Amino acid sequence: MAISIPGRVVVFDYGEVISRSPDEVDRAALLAVTGCEPDAFWRSYWRHRDGLDQGTTSIVAYWALVAADLGVTWRASTVHALWIADFRSWWSIEPATLDLIEELHEGGTRLAILSNAGFDFSSPFRASPMASFFERVFVSAEMDSIKPDPAIYGEVADELGIPLERMVFIDNKAVNTDAAAALGITAHHFTGVDGLGAFLRSLAA
Repeated sequence: MAISIPGRVVVFDYGEVISRSPDEVDRAALLAVTGCEPDAFWRSYWRHRDGLDQGTTSIVAYWALVAADLGVTWRASTVHALWIADFRSWWSIEPATLDLIEELHEGGTRLAILSNAGFDFSSPFRASPMASFFERVFVSAEMDSIKPDPAIYGEVADELGIPLERMVFIDNKAVNTDAAAALGITAHHFTGVDGLGAFLRSLAA
């Protein structure tokens, strides 16, 4: 069933909204490459992620920061294996979310992606089959800020040619949707596909 939300642009986060969370197999594969204790690894993994998403920390530098935290040294071959395992873990799509996106597209609703992600995600986002549904893909590493900085929502609205009040924003992190809502954006904190579907259809109604 097509979902038409005229006069609005629905902007989707990617990670854990369109994509599924990395599962235990994905996480175990990454940990196996590190050979490190899980709790310490995941603390460091997330501690340095903003720099990667802002485009201020390269992939090699990111893994060097993680290694320094853990007191280890990784050769280039290990760093590449870490990157592959990590990158692969974010490419499991939530089918029901993508089905809703297809229904929005069929209804003529304007769509975009806004993702906190590094440069390495830019081309895959834009070359993937789902890209045909989105008029724009915004990747934080290519921008001047990252979510939840209010500036990033303004930049997206300007690029889309709409006032903030005409944006609908969906994200799995409440801090990001709260920041958007404070600007007058219609925001939805994603906790599941059923809730997302009900939210979108309420806007269409």
